[in-house]
Amino acid sequence: MNLLSFVNNLLILSKDQFTGSGASYTAYFSVSLTFIILMGVAAIAAIVLVMVTPGNSQGIDALGGSSETFYGKNKGRSIESKLKMWTFISLGVLGVLAVIFFILQIPALWGLV
Repeated sequence: MNLLSFVNNLLILSKDQFTGSGASYTAYFSVSLTFIILMGVAAIAAIVLVMVTPGNSQGIDALGGSSETFYGKNKGRSIESKLKMWTFISLGVLGVLAVIFFILQIPALWGLV
């Protein structure tokens, strides 16, 4: 199974179910394919960012109370906070794209009544 047929199976409307014109099916397929690719890129970006971001725990130092460090005082400007911010942004983009993709799968929008 090649990638194009796999993506075609993901979409609700196949070419034989589509009653509109060929141009509207082409628009439907290209928009859907674009959203699938963008969601894949956002998902991969979120996975990479989560894997790169260090954990919140301080290890054994957290049991006895940790001393204040330079990184603790400037946590808002550290690389760790920027990684978390970009993780939230990529997950937000993924969520918005998924909702828009779901709305675009409504058959009445594309000419199937």
